[in-house]
Amino acid sequence: MKRWLPYPTLSLFVLVTWLTLNQSVAPGHLLLGAGLGLVLGFAFRRLQPPPLHIRRRGLLLKLVLRVAVDVVQSNLALLRIILGGRSHDVRSGFVAIPLELNNPYGLVVLACIITATPGTIWMSYESQDGILLIHVFDLVDEEEWIRTVTDRYARPLQEIFV
Repeated sequence: MKRWLPYPTLSLFVLVTWLTLNQSVAPGHLLLGAGLGLVLGFAFRRLQPPPLHIRRRGLLLKLVLRVAVDVVQSNLALLRIILGGRSHDVRSGFVAIPLELNNPYGLVVLACIITATPGTIWMSYESQDGILLIHVFDLVDEEEWIRTVTDRYARPLQEIFV
């Protein structure tokens, strides 16, 4: 059964969504929706990520607290820039960060951390070279950003995710 219908719930959901969007249960729409559901079920099977293994849960909790503090501090710094009238002194820029982290789950969490921190955004990641490119709103010291991302976030994530 799994060979012909790898994700029956997903296929059924696609079929029902197709019929709902077209507001019709005509045989043509039934066939097209069922075919679309089957194709997307097979495509979804190919997208399945590797199994998740978390090694150090205590470090994960510590990282969550560290990120929460960093997000609050970044919000306050950004608020000082905006309300303090210092926005004309701000020098934005891109920082290329070499990463040893290559676990897909670790990279996703790192992307969430960087994007959730006000004033920074994840721009791209070159998996062949292990280079992460971020944009920083108030770039004072590029080396400090490299140390911050690698030491505060990437290394702990590398230890957390096997």
